Amino acid sequence: MTVRLPRNLHPGAWWLWALGLATAASRTTNPLLLLLIAAAAGLVVVNRRSQAPWTLAFRLYLLLGCCVVTGRVVFRIIFGGGEGEHILFTLPQIPLPAWAAGIRLFGPVAAEQLLGGLYDGLRLATMLICLGAANALANPKRMLKAMPSALYEVGVAVTVALSVAPQLAESVLRVRRARKLRGGAQRGMRALHGIVIPVLEDSLDRSLALAAAMDSRGYGRTGDLPRRIRLLTGALVLAGLSGVCVGVYGVLDATTPRYLGLPMLGTGLLVATAGFVIGGRGVRRTVYRPDRWRPAETLVALCGLGTGALLFLTAEVDAADLYPSLSPLSWPELPLLSAFAVLAGALPAWLAPPPPRSSV
Repeated sequence: MTVRLPRNLHPGAWWLWALGLATAASRTTNPLLLLLIAAAAGLVVVNRRSQAPWTLAFRLYLLLGCCVVTGRVVFRIIFGGGEGEHILFTLPQIPLPAWAAGIRLFGPVAAEQLLGGLYDGLRLATMLICLGAANALANPKRMLKAMPSALYEVGVAVTVALSVAPQLAESVLRVRRARKLRGGAQRGMRALHGIVIPVLEDSLDRSLALAAAMDSRGYGRTGDLPRRIRLLTGALVLAGLSGVCVGVYGVLDATTPRYLGLPMLGTGLLVATAGFVIGGRGVRRTVYRPDRWRPAETLVALCGLGTGALLFLTAEVDAADLYPSLSPLSWPELPLLSAFAVLAGALPAWLAPPPPRSSV
């Protein structure tokens, strides 16, 4: 019997897994599949999250997802939801001037429009939950060590941005705990004033400490890299990333010409990689105890990427079950192949090694 020792998984594996699940969510509006993807992400977080403070941010992403779904449905109700055969109820319509023709406020609300808003909001919420799962599982500081040399300073900025939500969650939890120790009995909106001010003060202190630490470590240095090399690196990276954006749009949009899809995506990746390599030669930095990429990382990444690839292929071959019909209105069905693909995305809950008890 093989016993797996607790260790931190490579953060890149968690992000690849989460991006694969988010890609799968972007390829369907079936609420059954979307809820299954969100449940798979939540299962992995519950089973493989550590005791680090950034794991507390996952519940914030869940609340944000609920707000997104509610906002989409309310948007359909306010700006005319009567395009359909099944009228649920009618609200008093607000007349608008002639220059606002085509826009309607309130009025009849149809089931087709409400379900359309629900499906779109649920898709976006599921993508946010997948990214929140990666943010809860991946150590942002270890992710920074895995960044290429040319992207080190950009990676610092991205790491700081990704750490905002976890740090706010940690600050709120610490302030609430301190209030309980002091006998604070107020709850709800009454306790908001006593929580917001200490949280903002703590965030300011963290920002000042981070700025001092970055300044003491020479963040923002340019070194002795020649100007023409810097210009060449910037041009290659910008051109490559532009090609990647066009290629991704071409892959996701079926009406775009084929040469703007995968060929443009591959060319953009090659050009951007060349820029990263050239720029990385002028940056010298050392990494203490770099994270190794082991078979467990490969399995976790393949689970997420495989889920996204299978739903992408299914959408190209037979998209009837992935996009439930709203006209005529029909009940969504759960396609077995897509369901098994999503269940494969939940395998890291057992394939990934357990995290250590104390965060490093």
